[in-house]
Amino acid sequence: MVKVTDLLKRFQDGRAAVTACDGISFEVPAGRFFTLLGPSGCGKTTTLRSIAGLERPDGGQIELDGAVVYSSRRGIFVPPNRRDVGMVFQSYAIWPHMTVFENVAFPLRVNRAHPRSQLADRVRQALATVRLDGLEQRPATRLSGGQQQRLALARALIREPKLLLLDEPMSNLDAKLREQMRLELRALQRQLGITTIYVTHDQVEALAMSNLVAVLHEGRIVQIGPPREIYERPATRFVSDFIGSTNFVPARVVSPAGGDLFHVLTSCGPLVCAIPDGAAVGREVAVSIRPEDVSIHTQPSDDAWEATVEQVIFLGESMDCRLSSGQVPLRARVHPSVRVRRGDRVFLTFHPERCTAVRPDGGVPA
Repeated sequence: MVKVTDLLKRFQDGRAAVTACDGISFEVPAGRFFTLLGPSGCGKTTTLRSIAGLERPDGGQIELDGAVVYSSRRGIFVPPNRRDVGMVFQSYAIWPHMTVFENVAFPLRVNRAHPRSQLADRVRQALATVRLDGLEQRPATRLSGGQQQRLALARALIREPKLLLLDEPMSNLDAKLREQMRLELRALQRQLGITTIYVTHDQVEALAMSNLVAVLHEGRIVQIGPPREIYERPATRFVSDFIGSTNFVPARVVSPAGGDLFHVLTSCGPLVCAIPDGAAVGREVAVSIRPEDVSIHTQPSDDAWEATVEQVIFLGESMDCRLSSGQVPLRARVHPSVRVRRGDRVFLTFHPERCTAVRPDGGVPA
């Protein structure tokens, strides 16, 4: 449905040129929920606006449903109103002087290709889809934050676009409502089967909602894959650190352990970890260990790391434990039934397949 190739976009910041998109390429299959994830300034919103036609790139090519809508080489630029996309902005951009009905009807009134006799039925159907039926005559300003978001979504969907673009639409909602709207939006996207590109800096949103996630850093895509793969097999140190929380432990590769697993040696002790692209014996790596993959025991065992409990924070459903093993600080997230106190001497074990090595300088350890 969407194919972006070598997208390049620069902005002028005083006398200096800032590269927002530096050769970004990806494909989005039809009907999929695709997320552009990254910190502020990484180029994700610029990429989305370029797909919508709201930004004119400086290079590359964009195809929507097999048609080229932008090509620097061929001199093609299709304006936004001819790209058959719906877009929901971070601010929702609903018109405060209009009712709910008029807000949703506006795209059809502007696009006169749709018969006016069908307008009321189309609006009611769109509002029912996002559970706003019965609120047609309410002023848009009298809607809650969640209702305003659904109103913006209904307005984007009423033209039945082939592609839906969402630019951080839940950043203005409180945490509990944001969690609820994540479920509603994902269920609605599945129901309609509409191809969706979603922009966010929230890792939980990306992991919970997406079929595919593209992680951006400094204008480039550093990894694309399903959410579980991005979380469990980060390709770079940045991805591992940005997606959730992790422990980084310096290590040296000792020998293969079968498949993509390798024996490594750390200052805390030996460890078996995954190196998806392999690494030469003797190579220095940084092992990423998620806090939930650290198991705490009171008795020693083979290859267990000895550690001292520095701090225990009770979080209700889990406990956040800060530990030290030699000079290496570690963090573990364990079940509250695990009874440890500050100052306790404990022993740590790990799941080899869930520990992933990356290059110390941030690259892939190929």
